[in-house]
Amino acid sequence: MEPAVPLRRSVAAARVKAVRAGELVDRADRLATEEPMEIRAGGPGQDPASVAVTMRTPGNDFELATGFLFTEGLLHARDEVASVAYCELPSEEQQYNVVTVRLSREFDPGSLRNFYATSSCGVCGKASLDQVKVECAGVLPGPIVSRSVIAGLPRSLREAQRIFEETGGLHAAGLFETDGTLVEAREDVGRHNAVDKLVGWAFLRGDLPLSERSLMVSGRVSFEIVQKAAMAGIPIVCAVSAPSSLAVEAADELGMTVLGFVRDSGFNVYTHPERVDLRA
Repeated sequence: MEPAVPLRRSVAAARVKAVRAGELVDRADRLATEEPMEIRAGGPGQDPASVAVTMRTPGNDFELATGFLFTEGLLHARDEVASVAYCELPSEEQQYNVVTVRLSREFDPGSLRNFYATSSCGVCGKASLDQVKVECAGVLPGPIVSRSVIAGLPRSLREAQRIFEETGGLHAAGLFETDGTLVEAREDVGRHNAVDKLVGWAFLRGDLPLSERSLMVSGRVSFEIVQKAAMAGIPIVCAVSAPSSLAVEAADELGMTVLGFVRDSGFNVYTHPERVDLRA
C-alpha cells in the first residue's frame, strides 16, 4: 500500500504580482509541484538497478513506477511484483523521490535503455525513436462508443482534476466506460506520467488488458501515449488537442482508434473510425 501523499506535496505555495482589470495586486498563488523521481528495480538477492528518472507531480508514485515498467516492456504480469516501496532512508532524509520495485524473478539491468523523461515529453530523453518502439500486439476490437459520449469526456475528466482546480497547471488522463462513466483519473505535470499512473493502477489491481475502456488525455496525443495505451490494451484514445503524425501512424498499425480536438461541439477521428458510432 502506497503511503498517502499530502496535497501540500502536490501543490506548492508562491507569491505573485497579478495584474487584474488594470490593478496590480500582490497575492498568494498555488503551483503544481514538479520533482524528480527515480525508479529502481531488482530481483531476489539483487541490488536494485536504476531504471529511469522522471519529472513528475508527487502522488500515486507506486502506480507510476509499475506503470512505467509495464509500458516499457520491463514488467509483464502482476505476479512478477514482490513489493513496491520508497527508498529506505531515515525519516528526516526521506524525500519520497526514489521508488524500488522488487521482482519475484531476476531483473536483467543489462537490458536497460538510458531513460530520462522530462515532464513535457517522455520520448525526448531516450536515445532514439527505435529504442522506444516496444513490441506490443495489436489491440482487441473493443467497444463501440457513441459520438455523444465522446463529446462529453473532456468535461467529465476536467471535473475530476482536483489538483488542476488548485493550480491550473496539470495534465490529466482518465479511463472511461462505454457509457461515459469515469472509472479512474490521474493528474501529473507530464501527460505520459498521468497515463503511466493509470496503467499502474490497473496493473496493480490485475485489471489489464483494458480492452473495454477508453482513454481521455488532456493536451495532445504523442507517439508515446499511443505506445503506452497499446501496451495496456486500450482500444480508443481521445485528446482535447491534436495527435502527432507518428502517433497516428502507430495507432493505425496497432489497430487503435485515435480522436483529437474532442470538445462539446465535436471531434476528429484519425484512425479506425469503426469504434465510434457517428450517427446523430
